[in-house]
Amino acid sequence: MTSETMSWRPMTPRDLPAVDAIAARVHLAYPEDAAVFEERLALYPQGCFMLHAGAAPIGYLISHPWTFAAPPALNVLLGALPAPASTYYIHDLALLPQARGHGAAAAALNAVVAQARGENAGNISLVAVNNSVQFWRRQGFHSHLDDALAQKLASYGADACYMVRTRASD
Repeated sequence: MTSETMSWRPMTPRDLPAVDAIAARVHLAYPEDAAVFEERLALYPQGCFMLHAGAAPIGYLISHPWTFAAPPALNVLLGALPAPASTYYIHDLALLPQARGHGAAAAALNAVVAQARGENAGNISLVAVNNSVQFWRRQGFHSHLDDALAQKLASYGADACYMVRTRASD
């Protein structure tokens, strides 16, 4: 599979069963209810994307404006987005194994940077899990250490790391 055969497109409500299926395969240790994905798409559809290889869904990205250094707990409904937001938050980037290593994550990050620019967010943040800290460092993110974050990250597991990328270099 090459990056030419894969493409990102906006997510629609019809994609939610595929999002659930991909999440169940990629994030075994981080399960989230279907309602979480449904709510994120309803709250901020412009930050939700699907990756396809032909007609087959092989990944997704969910992102939205949020509050800096206050990541939502895993598997929790937001209710609303903050106004104003102080970060652009990557809730989840999940790729099936066949989508990895072909530039799909970098292409998704380009979409996030564009969306953050449109929101006038000075930074992009995320919680790195599944031993992904090194990947995110290569994408320009750095660890943000804060004692208050430890409790917020508890639902994500022991290896969770809050990471930030400033937009000044974008």
